[in-house]
Amino acid sequence: MTGLPVSTDTSADVFAARQPASTNVSSGRIYFWQTASMWIGVGRGRTQWHQHHAHQLTLALEGEHRLRTQVDGSWEVYRGSIVLSHSPHQFEVDGTRVAILFVEPESNAGRSLTRRFGPQGICPLPDDDTLAAARPLRSALDERADAKLMIAAASQVLALLCSDAVEPTAGLDPRLARAIDYVRRNIRNPISLAQAAAAATLSESRFRHLFVAETGCSFRAYLLWLRINVAIESVMAGASWTEAAHDAGFSDSAHLTRTHKRMFGVEPTSLRAPT
Repeated sequence: MTGLPVSTDTSADVFAARQPASTNVSSGRIYFWQTASMWIGVGRGRTQWHQHHAHQLTLALEGEHRLRTQVDGSWEVYRGSIVLSHSPHQFEVDGTRVAILFVEPESNAGRSLTRRFGPQGICPLPDDDTLAAARPLRSALDERADAKLMIAAASQVLALLCSDAVEPTAGLDPRLARAIDYVRRNIRNPISLAQAAAAATLSESRFRHLFVAETGCSFRAYLLWLRINVAIESVMAGASWTEAAHDAGFSDSAHLTRTHKRMFGVEPTSLRAPT
């Protein structure tokens, strides 16, 4: 669901999604690294409607998963899929093993994925790519690999899926790169548009325009994306959701809950550490 903004090589034994009227809960592990994350394990249930800043790559390690983009639309069945950044959707899976990678679109890998699959919507991954990508993840999961090896396997998957980009991906505007670096380093503190613009050595109005042009979202939406990841990281480290909300800079736990549901389609409390 998310890419961790501030740390690397962290994981936790949780991975859950449930329907509003269901007690179905999934289990697995979450791994975070810079600009990306992976949720891998047994998925069960249906999300509410949601959208998020990151591209979502889903690989069925066995069986299949389903997605739809219209409230009255039919469910499409996939072995491998990509939901592009800020594309509203629902996700459903019936107790099968899946790996979900979230890749921030302004990262090098994210920009390559945009180039290959388009700016928005849902696309199937080619069957050959799906099979090749699922193989190292399935093996690492079966072998109970540690966080370093799991992240290496996920990075291998991204390299594979980015290899067919139509043309080389241009780098992020260096002024925006400076601002994003500043935001990542200070994400647990209050951050204003003016501060980020100053890091980019731009006026606020010019920075706001450049940010949307380069990332496809507003600066505020990007901050929320990073902060929700900080909150999840805190919970994985043993904090309560209330503590995590304050650590990540949310006004309160209710604000965090609303943001989590809007971005991931599930209650944050559906993420539970093992007993």
